[in-house]
Amino acid sequence: MTIKERVSRDLKASMLARDEARTGALRLIRAEILKAEKEKGLAIDETREMAILQAMLKQRQDSIEQFERAGREDLAAKERAEVQIIKPYLPDSLSEAEILAIIDAVLAEAGAPDPKQMGKLMGQVMAQLKATGRPFDGKLANERVRARLSAS
Repeated sequence: MTIKERVSRDLKASMLARDEARTGALRLIRAEILKAEKEKGLAIDETREMAILQAMLKQRQDSIEQFERAGREDLAAKERAEVQIIKPYLPDSLSEAEILAIIDAVLAEAGAPDPKQMGKLMGQVMAQLKATGRPFDGKLANERVRARLSAS
């Protein structure tokens, strides 16, 4: 069953249960998927559906940070609730240890990397992380690459 089908099924159930918060979040997910299909003119694959959900998740996490800085805990709580609705549709995120293992492999392949090669190395790390097909924290990966390069 595709993500779109699961979302549609869960949307119907949440509507019947009169769960307004869940219904609203699921409608947003479904709308984003339908928008992507309309742009392409055909059904999208599960990889693209996951990319859409990852983008939505990142938007919510950025909003949470901004709302917390602005002292708007009510809006941050709403965004956190939407994050909890989106997450089950995605596979488990890469752990910090898995991200570090990929970074170490790329750096070992590069030999003795120079901090000036940060851009090139980040490109390789990001490609390896994306190849896993699982969500990951790009900000964490960037910080760890910087730390590894400055330590060498």
